[in-house]
Amino acid sequence: MLKNHKYQHALCLYPYYAGDKGTGVDFFPPTGLEYVATALKGHVGQISLIDLRYKQSLQSPKNMIEFISNNIDLVCISIAWRSQYEKVCTYINQLPTGRTIVVGGREATDQVEDIFKRCPNVDVVVRGEGEHTIQELADGLPWEQITGLSYRSNAAIIHNPNRPLQPIENIEPPDRSLRQDSYFPVIHGKRILAVEFDTILGSRGCPYKCKFCTFSMNPLGQKRDYVARSPESVVDEIQASKAKMIIFADDNFFVNSQRAERICDLIIERGIKKLYFANARIEVSKHPQLLEKAYRAGFRVMLMGIESASDRILEQLHKGFNTKQIRDAFTVFRKFPFFYHAYFIYGNIGETEEEMMAIPKFARELGVHMINLSKLRLDKFTPLRELVESTPGYWISKKGNVYSKEYDRERLRKIRKRIRNDFFFRPLQFFRIFNTVHKGGLLTYWDMFKVSCAAFLLLLDYSFQSICKSCRHLLAVKKTE
Repeated sequence: MLKNHKYQHALCLYPYYAGDKGTGVDFFPPTGLEYVATALKGHVGQISLIDLRYKQSLQSPKNMIEFISNNIDLVCISIAWRSQYEKVCTYINQLPTGRTIVVGGREATDQVEDIFKRCPNVDVVVRGEGEHTIQELADGLPWEQITGLSYRSNAAIIHNPNRPLQPIENIEPPDRSLRQDSYFPVIHGKRILAVEFDTILGSRGCPYKCKFCTFSMNPLGQKRDYVARSPESVVDEIQASKAKMIIFADDNFFVNSQRAERICDLIIERGIKKLYFANARIEVSKHPQLLEKAYRAGFRVMLMGIESASDRILEQLHKGFNTKQIRDAFTVFRKFPFFYHAYFIYGNIGETEEEMMAIPKFARELGVHMINLSKLRLDKFTPLRELVESTPGYWISKKGNVYSKEYDRERLRKIRKRIRNDFFFRPLQFFRIFNTVHKGGLLTYWDMFKVSCAAFLLLLDYSFQSICKSCRHLLAVKKTE
C-alpha cells in the first residue's frame, strides 16, 4: 500500500539525445540528476529515472506524453547544457499540463525567466543545488516558503531567496539502483568499448580563485567553498559501483593530499581493481609519494588545467602559477606513467596569435599526451567579465564566448585548427599516446584499433563538414557578386 505522499510517482528526466553536441561525453551518466532522484527517495511514492539517450521510443514527445499521462504526477527535468538549450525547451513545451513540472540544473538556473517564457507548462524552476529544495517541494511545503525556488503565481513569476549551500555530509550520494541503463564509451551513439564508466563526486568546490572559472560557483554567484566527503564514504561508493572505470567529478581531487592518500590506501587495502580519472593541479607534483600510491591504486589519467603557455596570460587568469612552475612540475610528473590530458584556453584578452600558437610546442615540451582547446567564455558571475567588458574591441556572445575585432569567430576557429594539427599530427605523439594507454591497462591493442577507426571516421566527418561549409560560403559570395 502506498504511503500518503503528495506525489505518488516522480519522473526524473535527462532530456538529451545520443549524439547531441554539448552534452559532455556521451557515456557520462547524468550525475546531477541522479543526486536529485536519490534525494526524492522516501518523499514520493515511486521514482523513474529516464535518460533519453537510451530511451529512443520516449524521444518522441507523443510517446512521452502518453507515459506521463498514464503514470506521472511530478516531472523533474535537468537542463545542464547551453548548446542544446532551445531544443530541450521545445521538447519540454510539448509535455502535458496537469502535472507539476519542475526544471533545474546549471543552465536552468541561468535562464529562469526565459524558461518560464518559452515553456508555459513549467511550474517551478529550482535554482542552484537542488537536493533539499526538491525534498521540500515533494513534501508539500508551500512554495512561498521554499528557498531556491522560482514559480508561477497567477500571471507573475516569484523568485524566493537563494538557498544557502548545504553541508556535503547532508547530501546523499546517488543511488545507482535507480538507473535503467549502464554507461559505456560511445561515439555518435555507437558503443566502441565494453568497459563500463561511472562518475563519482567526492568533493564540491575549489579553494583556488581562477578568474575565468565558474565550476565552483553556481549561476547565482554563490561560491562553493571546498568541502569533501570522508575517504571511507568515497571508497564505499567506488566499491558499490559496477563500473571498471571511474571518473572523479571533483574540481580538484588532490586538494588535500592526506585525504587523497587515505583514499588510495583504502582502495589498495580493499583490493579494489578499477581505473580512475581525476582532475588535478600542478601542486600535486610536490607529493611524489602520493603520485606513486595513486598509480598503484589504479589512477591512470590526470586532467590538468594548464590554460596557457604565456606568463602574462596565466597572471591575467589568476592561475596561481607560471610557466617555470609548470615545467618544474612536469619534471616530476614525467617520472610517473600517468596519461596527462591538459586543458588550454585560447582567445584570451590581449592574447596574440603567436601566444596562442605557442601552446602545442609547450604541451609537447611538458610531455602532455592530449590537449583540449576551449575558447574563452564567460558566465554571468565569472570574475573575468569586468575585464572583458572594459576592454575596447571585445564583446561577449549570447552563448558566453568572447570575441574581438581582431579575433572573431572565424579567425579563432582557424587558429584552433592549427594548434590541434601542430600538436596531434606527429607520429611520435600518437606513439606516446598508444604506449601510455596500453601500458596503463586502459585499452587493449584491439580497443585502440577500434578507437583509432572511430577517430578516423570522426576526422573524415569533420573534414567533410568543413568542405561543405567552405562550399556554402563560396556560393554565398558568388550570389552577392
